[in-house]
Amino acid sequence: MLDNFTKKGVPENIARAMVDMGWEKPTPIQEETVAFGIDGKDMFAQAQTGTGKTGAFGTIILGRIPSGNKIPSAIVLVPTRELANQVAGEIDNLSKYTGHETVPIYGGASIEKQISLLEKGTDIVVGTPGRVIDMMERGALNLSEISILVLDEADRMLDMGFIEDIETIMKGMPKERQMVLFSATMPEDIKRLASDYMDKPKEITVSQDEVVLDLTKQYYIAVGRRNKTWALARILDIDKPKAIIFCQTKRMVDMLHERLTKLKYKVEAIHGDLPQVKREKVIQDLRDGKTEILIATDVAARGLDVDDIDYVINYDMPGDVETYIHRIGRTGRAGKEGTAVSFVTSAEEYLVKEFEIRTGMEIEKRDVPEEEGMKDRVRKVIDYDQLSDHFGMVKFGINLGTDDGYSRVSLADFILRNGRVRDIAIGKIEMGDEYSIVEVHRDFGNRMTMDLPKCKHKGKRIEVDVIDPDEEE
Repeated sequence: MLDNFTKKGVPENIARAMVDMGWEKPTPIQEETVAFGIDGKDMFAQAQTGTGKTGAFGTIILGRIPSGNKIPSAIVLVPTRELANQVAGEIDNLSKYTGHETVPIYGGASIEKQISLLEKGTDIVVGTPGRVIDMMERGALNLSEISILVLDEADRMLDMGFIEDIETIMKGMPKERQMVLFSATMPEDIKRLASDYMDKPKEITVSQDEVVLDLTKQYYIAVGRRNKTWALARILDIDKPKAIIFCQTKRMVDMLHERLTKLKYKVEAIHGDLPQVKREKVIQDLRDGKTEILIATDVAARGLDVDDIDYVINYDMPGDVETYIHRIGRTGRAGKEGTAVSFVTSAEEYLVKEFEIRTGMEIEKRDVPEEEGMKDRVRKVIDYDQLSDHFGMVKFGINLGTDDGYSRVSLADFILRNGRVRDIAIGKIEMGDEYSIVEVHRDFGNRMTMDLPKCKHKGKRIEVDVIDPDEEE
């Protein structure tokens, strides 16, 4: 097993740590970058979370600098505190046999404790730009002996407005140093950064689709907003996964957390408003198995690295393919298969096609899972938004027709009087002998299904059903 790593340029003492961590062979990004990076050359690599990039630059750092220094020889800049902790933790694991010390520094945690750790001496610093500058200004962080700089998720840092901070940090370290840059995308700002601060950098690209998505089964469920919790409960009860559930907003995270907690699920939530100590505990509980389900926003989950996630569930569909790939990259890791499920409303189905084109992979449509004899924790309701067409019209079947003496006009009048439906809300009517189909605006759906069945026609009880367009022949 050791040979799988050493023949790709990984030093033996680091390869031993990789084997201890359960790794079987280098990932493609590690194969492409490690030997080149250990030679001390600049590079910028396009690679997503989940491709093994932390192992790549961690190996380069540990293979390049000595251990036991008082002043750091390497620094890794990351966009978020969660990623700082994750990267520092992985480098700690990789340095099991090398003796290197790593200190993470980031905002939202005790600055005195972080200063104390720096004063004890460290070989590697992993930090967010704002806290790194704070430490430099306080005189607690000396970058004068930095020989290697890593920018991880560089595009995110630029998106978050860190470019000036990064350039300020660079001024505090020697000009003669190695620079390694990892980014999920390669916009012009990244290329300019590479051009201005790197020496003949090698450009490396690893396809996210090949590395991560091959291990992840992707499918979607067409479900309206009002039935998402019903569909989610079905998945959690039948498949019993260890899952991360993504929502678009902090408010939705809190609402879903409260809802699932009341339903007795073992669930925690994480978003930007949580105190740092609480966020770290939530993540650790997920790693330790104390929590089986984590609800998260995209920002809070960046840098979240847990290898045994069975399912990623997009409770809210992301609006872009980059976010989609980042989310589903939380599962299908470390050689294990994973499942990505997306809840897609009728208005969002175009995103599925777009994501399929962009990733080159099929996202299969499936029904909400069923299990014989299972009692639902959450009741399914009629979701008129999901059933309506682009004009907001829903089809209803009614057990009245021409045999009952009705025409289109008289049937519409019957519905107007007894269902308290506005004239403008009634659309096309298809008359049958004993059964007719009427289009009514979704805003009056409950009146159709609840008020009309209270009526009778010549002693005949009125029956109304909602017609699902997906089930029409």
